[in-house]
Amino acid sequence: MSALNIKKGSSKHSAYNLRPSFSDVTETHTIAVLVENEPGVLARVIGLFSGRGYNIDSLTVAEVDHEGHLSRITIVTSGTPQVIEQIKAQLGRIVSVHDVHDLTVEGGSVERELALFKVKGGGEKRVEALRLADIFRANVVDSTLESFVFQLTGTPDKIDAFADLMRPLGLMEVARTGVAALSRGA
Repeated sequence: MSALNIKKGSSKHSAYNLRPSFSDVTETHTIAVLVENEPGVLARVIGLFSGRGYNIDSLTVAEVDHEGHLSRITIVTSGTPQVIEQIKAQLGRIVSVHDVHDLTVEGGSVERELALFKVKGGGEKRVEALRLADIFRANVVDSTLESFVFQLTGTPDKIDAFADLMRPLGLMEVARTGVAALSRGA
């Protein structure tokens, strides 16, 4: 009797899918979590990430319903699709969590971030910084003879691009709020 010639994996004729179902591609996702506005909830959510070694790229928290005592936590994180699914499932199991939405997979969303940039410089660099700020629609919110503070609102990519252009012109400090996001449509 000869041994069966079975190859690992599946084909269109196979009843069994023996291929690994995991991916090693890292994706970035924006997750919106509606939670009770009470002490310790944020610590439990953040503890979930730190306890399992997940990274948070951006985090914003604010009360969204004063009468209902609800807050919205917007988290930008990255990981493999399996890690993202695990994060969403574990967030949903926290008692104080009402709703978990992955805005990245649920369709279109609007993401904005606010940043303040302190740029030091004089002469030609000062003029160039003002010109670039005008192109990016950044507002000057403070000015001295040695520096400017610019305010810029936009997508994280826009904020990063502005910072990259300001570095050679004397960028000293950056303060960012983190991503605020809402899904588009009804």
